[in-house]
Amino acid sequence: MAEEWNQDTGEAVYRSRDPVNNLRIRVQLQRVSPVSALVQRVQEEKEEEKGDRGDIALRTLKSSLGTGGYQHDDEEEIVISWQEKLFSEFEYELYKNEAACRTPLDRQYHQDILAMERSGGRKNRRIFTYTDYDRYTNLEEHAQSVTNSEKETPSFLAERMANVRRRRQDKRSLDGAGMHNRLVIMDPSEEFVKTNHILNTPVQTMYIMADLGPRGKLGFKENEHVLCTIRVDGNGVITLKPDVTGTKGPYRLEVESLKRELWRYSLHHISESVQREEQDREEALYKDLYGRHKEYLNSLVGSDFEMPPAGTMRVFINGEIVSAQGYECDNIYVHFFLELPKHWSSPSFQDLSGVTQSCTSKTLEWDNVAYFCYPFSFEIFLSEEVEAEEVPQWPVLYFEVLSLDFWQRYRVEGYGSVTLPNSPGMHEIPAQTWRPVELGTVSELRRFFIGGSPELEDITYVRTPATFQGERLSRFGFRTETTGKVTFRFHTMHQSRAFLDSSSLRRKMQSVLDRLGGTSQQSSILNVLDAFQRARRRMQLARESLPKAILTTSKPPLEHSTA
Repeated sequence: MAEEWNQDTGEAVYRSRDPVNNLRIRVQLQRVSPVSALVQRVQEEKEEEKGDRGDIALRTLKSSLGTGGYQHDDEEEIVISWQEKLFSEFEYELYKNEAACRTPLDRQYHQDILAMERSGGRKNRRIFTYTDYDRYTNLEEHAQSVTNSEKETPSFLAERMANVRRRRQDKRSLDGAGMHNRLVIMDPSEEFVKTNHILNTPVQTMYIMADLGPRGKLGFKENEHVLCTIRVDGNGVITLKPDVTGTKGPYRLEVESLKRELWRYSLHHISESVQREEQDREEALYKDLYGRHKEYLNSLVGSDFEMPPAGTMRVFINGEIVSAQGYECDNIYVHFFLELPKHWSSPSFQDLSGVTQSCTSKTLEWDNVAYFCYPFSFEIFLSEEVEAEEVPQWPVLYFEVLSLDFWQRYRVEGYGSVTLPNSPGMHEIPAQTWRPVELGTVSELRRFFIGGSPELEDITYVRTPATFQGERLSRFGFRTETTGKVTFRFHTMHQSRAFLDSSSLRRKMQSVLDRLGGTSQQSSILNVLDAFQRARRRMQLARESLPKAILTTSKPPLEHSTA
């Protein structure tokens, strides 16, 4: 028989969406004695032999012990519902006396026992329960141990987790002097911080108990033993310790009293299963609920896909100023704005400029790098009604890099510009910057000691100014110095009705994009030519500064020249 005992007494966790009030558990409790073991053995042999000899032996044992082979006080079977109160012998005698009732719960139990007396008395004998409201539940949770060591000293976390739930009787009132007037604790104590950083999930507990005292001596607290602990939290998680018996054998409970006694008990889940009609009704109810919730979300978001106006292309740009490197001063920031050429527009609420936070640089290899990671976004529109001979320009992002030191002296570190990418996708573009300088060392000394430096009145002078109306733009005599570079990252998306409309409109939109691509290519070629012209002028200035004698001697004689 030892092989039939269920040794798994750990916790079992279930999740249920049904009301926990429908939980039903049938508890069977039996005292195991040598005679009862003999009766069970004879029953097993009878099933194997199926003869008259086994029937005669079994009837003989039953006649000597009574019906079923057990004494009346040695076996009990009862069905228990969730939070159903079954009084023990001790509680029955205690709450019967009205003088012992002090709390409202005690008086309620007194009324229940009086009603029980009028209906015939207590039905249960050894099996009883402690509900979530009883005093035993509070004391048992505080007495729980984390390990099986006798010298265990529970930590603060173990103590708090043992009392993790907040009962109705333990809830503190939120009066005017409490949480309402102190939403923010400016100087929290260490105890306050530890107390309020514990996970707090409302849990209800119920204990199924058994009084395993000797016959005729029931009602003593030392003979009470826990058969099953049931916990249910607010998320519908049900924890049983131990688990229901099911197909496994009964649990073993050994009691040390005047003589060693052995009990066995089994737990069976007998909650009523939902009927097919009720299940279909519940599924229809959930389907209707989810449908209403979906309609509510659609009313908030809208089911129609937002399209740009007819004849326009919408461009979404989610950009980021990633970093800046190679600048002399520290604590730098970037001021930028977007210029929209002809045929471009933006919503009235769109802000086309911005300023980053000031950032301290760090040394990376040979350069000082400042990481901004500053995000920005633009929503702009391009009109598709562009004449065939007209080449549309793509928007340009102008920016300037400035620095601010401890003495509140600011300096211009560089100017630059970036043409927004004309194709959708992710683009990472480094932009080189420069700053204007003056002849001589006075301006640099002034910049170093008192701050300030030459600035551009119009930042669009970095490229072709918007106010320029002539055919040629001369920058003769304008001196600059190359400084650092700023890295931009763009995520671009294009949206237009022409992408979905007829092929003619699609070809028209493609021609506009092709011309924009040609414009960007032409712009890059012009940049290369400008750089070549600047290098040529610097070479001519260097040649003019050299003495004429060196220039004449550096040329080889004509007779030694070879064709």
